[in-house]
Amino acid sequence: MTDDEAARAAADLAGLLARTVDELAARDARQESLAEVKPSRRLLLVHTSASLLPAGRAWRLGVLLLGREGQVWATGSITRATEPKRAQDLSASVEARREARRAASRKFAEGEVVNYGHQPVATDAEALRAGTAEPLVLVGDVVHVRWGRGPGELRELGAYLADRADLL
Repeated sequence: MTDDEAARAAADLAGLLARTVDELAARDARQESLAEVKPSRRLLLVHTSASLLPAGRAWRLGVLLLGREGQVWATGSITRATEPKRAQDLSASVEARREARRAASRKFAEGEVVNYGHQPVATDAEALRAGTAEPLVLVGDVVHVRWGRGPGELRELGAYLADRADLL
């Protein structure tokens, strides 16, 4: 792929993202909270819990999060801000999800959906050409999204965003 083709694909992507943001904002589509994970720390004899700090809002569109300024993140983990009732002494993954709900309940409104562990996705020409914009993939000169690991789980981004936006 040439520099011009990559630049054209990046410009098309920016336009698509801007149109999607405009459509979602005009419909007042539901957004979800973004959070930054602040890991637990040990301060002398005191051990602090991990926390989730508010980091904005975005629309969750499947494997992508889309911000009001056209920022794109790959979806990480999702929780709901609720105070867990009691420990269940189940598997480590169940207890980790329980702790995530507790951390979210400290900084977010009860019942709020909180996205954390999300990763920024570069949408510039260089990232598209180099293939480092996962889950965005350039096929020819059209941006696609990889929404799974199977061979048929690659879809043209415009159609994917339209379908996902209809669900909000």
